[in-house]
Order: sequence, then C-alpha cells, then structure tokens
Amino acid sequence: MRRVVISLFVLVFIYSFTSQDAPNTFTDNRDGKVYKTVTLGAQVWMAENLAYLPAVSAPSSGSYTEPYYYVYGYDGTDVAAAKATINYQTYGVLYNWPAAKTGCPEGWHLPSDEEWIQLEMYLGMTQEELYVLMNLRGTDEGGKLKEAGTSHWNGPNTGATNSSGFTALPCGVRLYGGSFGRVGLYGYWWSSTKYDTYYTWYRCLKYNDSSVYRSTGMKEVGLSVRCVRD
Repeated sequence: MRRVVISLFVLVFIYSFTSQDAPNTFTDNRDGKVYKTVTLGAQVWMAENLAYLPAVSAPSSGSYTEPYYYVYGYDGTDVAAAKATINYQTYGVLYNWPAAKTGCPEGWHLPSDEEWIQLEMYLGMTQEELYVLMNLRGTDEGGKLKEAGTSHWNGPNTGATNSSGFTALPCGVRLYGGSFGRVGLYGYWWSSTKYDTYYTWYRCLKYNDSSVYRSTGMKEVGLSVRCVRD
C-alpha cells in the first residue's frame, strides 16, 4: 500500500511539473503554440505577435464585419502552406478587426486603447502626451518597445533598445484595397476600442522614430495583435 501511495505522489509531482508553462511563457491550447510573455507594470503582455490561424485569406479578400486572417506575402487559402512561410514564423498573423476581437486565447484579450495608454504611461510617457490624437507621441517609449538592431527593422531603427522586453517587430500591414506593405518599416497593433462604425484605435511603431504613433485604422485592414492577460 505504501509503495502505491509513493508512486501516486511521484506521478502527481511529475504531472504538475511538466504540465505547467515555463516562467514567462504561455501555451495556446488551441494549437499548442508557446508564446513568450513579459510583465510591464501591472500588465502581462505576450512578447510575440499572435499567430493563431484558423483560416487564411488572400489579401484581395476582406471585410469590416466578418473575420479575415492574413499572412504577410502569402496569396492563397492553404493554412499549412501559410504557416510554412518565414513571414508567418517571424511576424505571426495579420488580422482584420473582427478577427482580432476574438483572436486571443482564453485568459487573454485584445488590449483596449486605455490599456495601451497604461503601457505607455508605465514606459514614461507624460499625461499631456497620452491622449494626443493621430500623431507620434512621447520621446523614447517606442524605442523601449522595438526589437534592437536591424535583423528585422530597416535601418536606422531609431532609438530601439527593447529595454521593456516587448520585442516589437516591423510586421507590416494588409492595406485597404488588398495588398501587403511596409514590412521592415512599420509595425501596427490593434486595440479593442472602436472609434466609429468603420474605424478603430491602433498603435504603430516606425523604423525611423522612437516615439509611439496613435491613430485610427479601417476595420478591414490587417494588423498584428498582442494579447494582454485578463
């Protein structure tokens, strides 16, 4: 009887150890992908772009009401082929806003405009700068978010230090009208906060600036997603 109890204890211990995510990682149970995470102030963010891809569309197809998923540079509908591309493996998925709203896994969500503002304030942006509409704001907050160097960002990648650990990449965009553009130059990320029927708040980081661009984008375009923990 004693041997049985000890064996059960060992099995429970092994299971509890191996089934848990490693520190600063999270596993999406929908597809088994493991994401790095980073704690910034009171928030926990994914430190990689969301890569959940239940379907994939050619860039010529789009909607501002129905979910669409894109992989930069891929023109087709084969999920396995899209996942095999270097752009998917590097930059994740570009989502229109309806897809972005429901793309994050259980326990995580698409950050609101206010949650982006909370992150920017934590990084040092002043109260006066936080709510500037449709403009570059702050000084070096964007540089703290961007991956350093020019492995992915075009030079000069101004001010990039990645001191936050957020590791923002220049993932480009699926443009309104049906084409891809700006990879290497700009990274764009949705918020969950609507501006009006057709537009939603987003953030953009640029290769030649160290601040953070806040603006609104058409819900039909394809932008990246960073999820924040509930």
